[in-house]
Amino acid sequence: MNITVDMSKVPAINPERSTGYWKGVVQRLVRDKVAMFCACIILLLLILAIFGQWIVPSDPYAASIMKRLKPIGFSGHPLGTDELGRDMLSRLMVGARLSLFMGITPVLLAFVIGSVIGIVAGYAGGGLNSVMMRTIDVFYAFPSVLLAIALSGVLGTGISNALISLTIVFIPPVARVAESVTTQVRSRDFVEAARASGANAFTIVRVHILGNVLSPIFVYSTSLVAVSMILASGLSFLGLGVKPPEPEWGLMLNTLRTAIYVQPWIAALPGVMIFATSITFNLFSDGLRTAMEIKT
Repeated sequence: MNITVDMSKVPAINPERSTGYWKGVVQRLVRDKVAMFCACIILLLLILAIFGQWIVPSDPYAASIMKRLKPIGFSGHPLGTDELGRDMLSRLMVGARLSLFMGITPVLLAFVIGSVIGIVAGYAGGGLNSVMMRTIDVFYAFPSVLLAIALSGVLGTGISNALISLTIVFIPPVARVAESVTTQVRSRDFVEAARASGANAFTIVRVHILGNVLSPIFVYSTSLVAVSMILASGLSFLGLGVKPPEPEWGLMLNTLRTAIYVQPWIAALPGVMIFATSITFNLFSDGLRTAMEIKT
């Protein structure tokens, strides 16, 4: 699965943004029922990630051999128990913390690093642009899944190494979008006027470039959160990410794979959470992109 830069996910650029523009964005976003529903789901997941360990019905780490693989609806365990008799509902709730952390953090880091690389390359142009972007293009020769697995295998298992691997995977597509939109803005009249007035490159980038390119880069980055969650879960499933006994949806899929013939519904629950969360982020990203588009 390669991460391709879909420029249709990058909203139109309007250098003359104002308070009225952002008010319009909010109004269009509020009118989008699907986007608002997804925003509510994301907010609920964030609440679970932050406060889940205090509101869970049971101890997510408490094991009981006598309660192994109990079905959904078992007394005291609404979603059953896992292979060690731990409450599935509690582990899914607490697992939202690491799953969202592993999905969002690499994208945020890639957003910062990729934006810097892309903006510098897009504004500088010429030879520097060629060198930087051809270096970025090297990463497109590798499928994102294989690249993440290879980097995690080299760096070693653990959360920090998985975050580094995923960040490296997402920097190229973000940098490509940043370079593209910066190249467009660089040629606009207001940038040429600032350059003619004697403003230095740093001032032009800070005052005239950043305000017009960060929004489309951010919108594109939000679409990568779903991919990041899937890749992070895949690394945990392969034993390259989160380590037991920490609850994380990908790791839970790995530990429950042997129970698929005994309690298939229990084994599928972490996968359902990963799928639902990924779809939610994708739909919200589409709604945000549509809200930021300007019809002329």
